[in-house]
Amino acid sequence: MTPPPDHFIQTTGVLADVVARFRRAPLVAADTEAASFHRYRDRIYLIQLSAGTETAVVDPLALTDLGPIGALLADPQVEKIFHDADYDLRILDRDYGFHAKHLFDTRIAAQLVGEPAIGLASLLEKYAGVKLSKTHQKADWSQRPLPPGMLEYAAADTRHLPELRAALRARLEQLGRLAWAEEEFVRLEGLRWTGPGEDDSDAYLRVKRAKTLAPRQLAALRELFNWRESVAEKEDKAPFRIVGPDVLLAVAKALPESPDALTRVRELPASLARRYGSALFDAVRRAQAIPERDLPQLERTHRAPKDPGFDDAVERCKAARTRVAEKLGLDPGVLCGRTTLEAVARAKPANRAGLLQVPELRRWQVEVLGDDLLAALKART
Repeated sequence: MTPPPDHFIQTTGVLADVVARFRRAPLVAADTEAASFHRYRDRIYLIQLSAGTETAVVDPLALTDLGPIGALLADPQVEKIFHDADYDLRILDRDYGFHAKHLFDTRIAAQLVGEPAIGLASLLEKYAGVKLSKTHQKADWSQRPLPPGMLEYAAADTRHLPELRAALRARLEQLGRLAWAEEEFVRLEGLRWTGPGEDDSDAYLRVKRAKTLAPRQLAALRELFNWRESVAEKEDKAPFRIVGPDVLLAVAKALPESPDALTRVRELPASLARRYGSALFDAVRRAQAIPERDLPQLERTHRAPKDPGFDDAVERCKAARTRVAEKLGLDPGVLCGRTTLEAVARAKPANRAGLLQVPELRRWQVEVLGDDLLAALKART
């Protein structure tokens, strides 16, 4: 059974005391819990911290000043351990403007030692003999009060990270790959929130297969999407919990001309038709009333002419990358992703100095893979 956190912090005084103590530790594990699966307005609803044998779960809803946490994250003297830090760091920037220094990401470390399963539960079971519960994986962290079981679940996410970090760091050192990981960790420090801005009028185009629709159907999708957003915002629910995107797309594509025709849209469940049928049909009618000249038009991006030479160079680089990855026991995408290979092929570097000028390439990739990429670029099929 997972023990509860040592602290569930809901007052500024306790937060200041705990963080002051944690800042004297060499390592602090950190995690966050949001609720985008449940809420329209996503935000951080919990922050978990562990140092030594002590674990704290912080309640941001009860606190007006989280400054001590921001200072802890920014302290270069304390190493912060995350598992898959990317999203945590972005939302910490979004919600509080907090930026972290001196990081260790156990997910990146696991990738670089060649672990086939890089989820936290798999890694903790392998390296720490800890079996994490999956009971609250999709829990609503915005609810208050939080049941004891949820607090215990949250605490487990950071409690064992220092042990996992120690095991993975030792493995990185053994393989001579610690410098690779450290370069990746430094790059994490620059992550910032890059989500949609306030004016996101084309958000409906992100619905899967939206760009396959005709202009009138696109107009219907826009109306349906905006209706769903307004309901979701009013009820503070994740939009897909109102009506799924596949339903919106199907109704837009069908352009039903009557309420009866709407009920015959195969993807629309009867329960949703009963609850929202009138609103869905009204959205389609609004789209049908839009003059032809005002219908949304997709801007077709101009595609550059196909360049067989470039494509061949990418394929040669890809083959070289895959050979090296197999020797190292790494997933090829971990060693070097396709976007980076394309950047190399586009830059056509003639030597290592040229490779170092390709922004997408890490220095460790140049060391490990550089000669093979240069040879691939010089080769001809």
